[in-house]
Amino acid sequence: MPHKVEEFLESDAFFALVLEFAREMLAIYRESPRIASIFAAQQRWLMAQLGFALYFGYPDDPKGGLYSGRFISFAIEKKIASRNTAAAFMQEMLAYRFLRPVESPSDKRTRLLEPTETALEHFHKWLAAHLMILDNLDGGHRLEAAMKDPLVFARMQPLIAKGIIDSNAVRDPGATYNLFNWANSGGLVMDLLMTRITSFDKSMERVAIGRLSLKEIRDQFMISNTHLKRLLSQAAEMGSIGWSEASFKGETWMSKKFVREYWGYQAAKFAVIDAAAASVLGPAVPKTARLA
Repeated sequence: MPHKVEEFLESDAFFALVLEFAREMLAIYRESPRIASIFAAQQRWLMAQLGFALYFGYPDDPKGGLYSGRFISFAIEKKIASRNTAAAFMQEMLAYRFLRPVESPSDKRTRLLEPTETALEHFHKWLAAHLMILDNLDGGHRLEAAMKDPLVFARMQPLIAKGIIDSNAVRDPGATYNLFNWANSGGLVMDLLMTRITSFDKSMERVAIGRLSLKEIRDQFMISNTHLKRLLSQAAEMGSIGWSEASFKGETWMSKKFVREYWGYQAAKFAVIDAAAASVLGPAVPKTARLA
């Protein structure tokens, strides 16, 4: 049976691996900032997942194929984006050559689209990183099994996309998480903050993460000083982050509530991915296996 969200929420081993996963995502960003920026904000990430799912075959939907009109309709129906935002995203993906047009054999009036090799490669990296985390937790062999069959990723992705899109726990894990993850590059800033955690005592209301260099954050993610300070100031007003000195100086801390929101989001997302892996690959581990 796939792991349940509650298991992940109680597993310190899971949270430690999630922090390693965040470091991996930051490394992918440094390697390819343009494509990694798609995963840096919730709305763009959801649109990317939707686009892949429509291409591979959205579950329980009789129509097939990815094209602008269908993508926009789904984005509106699933409350992911407005018509203009969804249309602009598609144009951006074409301009960056993450999507390309293909001829429709049955309907010359429909301009079908497909992800390029670059887009598929980075999606495979994203999913492989998740499967590796799950395998490290329970000794399963999901990633090994997936690598043996090139069709596995294509079969899993629509299940993952639908599970994510339909999950309130993934889409709305909490106020502070939403603040960061709906801001441009905010998801990357949040990942960076979380990777500064060296230990997390659940009985404490705050966790110390040392001193932060706002300049290093700005330079790394190519965001303005105004945008970064506004984001951190809003989080501070919510009681989710703070400093031992005024004006973003001194030792930095994050609230337990903020950390638990991040943990909860990851738990819900990994549960969706584990369920998709089990559906496609079968049970990953014996029923007796438990999280540490």
